[in-house]
Amino acid sequence: MVVFPNAKINLGLTITEKRLDGYHNIESCFYPIPLVDALEVVESKKLSFTSSGISIPGNTDDNLCLKAYYLLKEKHNLPPVAIHLHKNIPIGAGLGGGSSDGAFMIKLLNDKFNLGESADQMENMALKLGSDCPFFIRNEPLFVEGTGNLFSKINLELKGYFLALALPQIHVSTAQAYAGITPKKPIINLKEVLENPDLGLWDSHIKNDFEYSVFKLHPSLAIIKNSLKKAGALYTSMTGSGSAVFGLFKTEPNIELAEPVKILRLT
Repeated sequence: MVVFPNAKINLGLTITEKRLDGYHNIESCFYPIPLVDALEVVESKKLSFTSSGISIPGNTDDNLCLKAYYLLKEKHNLPPVAIHLHKNIPIGAGLGGGSSDGAFMIKLLNDKFNLGESADQMENMALKLGSDCPFFIRNEPLFVEGTGNLFSKINLELKGYFLALALPQIHVSTAQAYAGITPKKPIINLKEVLENPDLGLWDSHIKNDFEYSVFKLHPSLAIIKNSLKKAGALYTSMTGSGSAVFGLFKTEPNIELAEPVKILRLT
């Protein structure tokens, strides 16, 4: 059985406060985009995990696909499986690819073995993998609060818009990105602005707080953002804590940058 875990972008990202537990509360909107990995699971004599495509750093045992398998195995009598992940979503770019892989693994196992887990139950399991993993269970635009774990509906539709996604070969340390942030309460109501279909209004009101610190560390990202704006993007932003930068266009753009750029039509 094969599924295609997709990436997401952040539309706005405000760091509202630092919590007593050391984490930060945020406000943002997660929006799914059609940039995908490929995840295959087949029954096997023993449990295994392999990958191809973009190299995945770290210990294989820490991969969220395996962790998702073990989570479900605690509750269900799962047989051993062979897992293969073809990695296409860049790692550490603010696109949520690893979280998506883990959430899609839960959904895949639920469907393949008829486990009967509801969407709510799968979201609760996905939360054990990471704060933004539950988003990919329903995989629809959602307003995000808390540490990235509180979701609510948002009236937002970007179907038909083109997304120019610049993928510079820069790894942004989340710790460094947060180190340059001074949390503050939002001046605007982010959800209300996002529900306004005038993307020109977005560009003047919606910000990603991480840009202030990350652009100082990596000035080339600011240059990419300005290039997308000059190319006619209605709204431009870095996603997450970077390093991917995107622009939204009404018509298909012709973009020439030194960095790789993917042009995706939102559906």
